[in-house]
Amino acid sequence: MTNLDQTFAALSDGTRRAILGRLAQGEAALSEIAEPFSMSQTAVSKHVRVLSDAGLVQITKRGRTRYCRLEATPMKAAAGWLETYQHYWQGQFDALARHLEGDI
Repeated sequence: MTNLDQTFAALSDGTRRAILGRLAQGEAALSEIAEPFSMSQTAVSKHVRVLSDAGLVQITKRGRTRYCRLEATPMKAAAGWLETYQHYWQGQFDALARHLEGDI
């Protein structure tokens, strides 16, 4: 459960989710990742470190440049955990639909 906790903690921040979205398009240098954000490269590096610690990003250094690559395996575990609650939510949505249709 610790890995799952780390995954959800890492995904809880919008900047980190945006970084993962960028990395879903392919590997990128840290400087490329930082471009769209109105924060320092150091701040972006801290976000990347959180993602790396959660196992969501792999960082490799080539020369003086650090490159980041998405590692989606932890998200698969998180999606699997969430999927266990799908039948609950589907039941709630079905009940809401019946209510809105006046069947309840």
